Amino acid sequence: ACEIVTGETLETGYPMVHAVGKGAVQAPRYIEIVWGREDAPKVAIVGKGVSFDTGGLNIKTSGMAMMKKDMGGAAHALALAKLVMGAGLDVRLTLSVPAVENAIGSKAFRPSDILTSRKGLTVEIDNTDAEGRLILADALTKVSEGSPELVIDFATLTGAARTAVGPDLAPFYTDDEKLAAEISAAAKTTGDPAWRMPLWAEYDAMLSSSVADMKNSGDSPMAGSITAALFLKKFVSAPSWVHLDIWAWRLGKYGRPAGAAACGLRAMYAVLKGRYAAS
Repeated sequence: ACEIVTGETLETGYPMVHAVGKGAVQAPRYIEIVWGREDAPKVAIVGKGVSFDTGGLNIKTSGMAMMKKDMGGAAHALALAKLVMGAGLDVRLTLSVPAVENAIGSKAFRPSDILTSRKGLTVEIDNTDAEGRLILADALTKVSEGSPELVIDFATLTGAARTAVGPDLAPFYTDDEKLAAEISAAAKTTGDPAWRMPLWAEYDAMLSSSVADMKNSGDSPMAGSITAALFLKKFVSAPSWVHLDIWAWRLGKYGRPAGAAACGLRAMYAVLKGRYAAS
């Protein structure tokens, strides 16, 4: 089953998805696909679907030429869901893609706006270029309402992740020690490198706001990937969750051209196949 939410229903049900995308000519939307037998273990996959990211009113000063790839998280989520369905894994799968363009215009959301999320938490907008976490927050809230045992999200979320681990590694965040070990092992066996990063709770203070429950970006440029993950964590209600802050790109080398690339996809599929392969 596939549901696509737009217009007034999106504005009331997924207010941060609507806020981020309302400045674009192409209207924002929330896309959800559900597959598998109803009584199977519930797994949710969420992907950041920013079709193009100008940075909004906090316009990007560099790197905008690559921002057609800001839907790379959604591409990974769709790909993983296709692998799960193609293999007939024994899960009740929910695939969630909040899809927007972060554009500049008279209707664009602004720094200092205060948004109310689907979960009811309020978010002060410190930087409109930290938009991916806003749309993911509403999506993570929605899939959590279905009580999944595992939530996976992919997002081209921060440049800080590239600064931390470079282009080849897919950094991931989780509090689930068993899942972390499974991902690390799968990364080695599949040749799909992934590196666990810390969900360091002490950095929560960087997201503090005097006028809302939180800000959408940290007080300083330090630990940007970690604070983004901590932001997302506030909207997840599930026994197990992993966030992959991917680049979804590769540099040209070894005879291969620069372009879109899977990051952490094969490792995550190996984990799911190991857990949920049909008997």
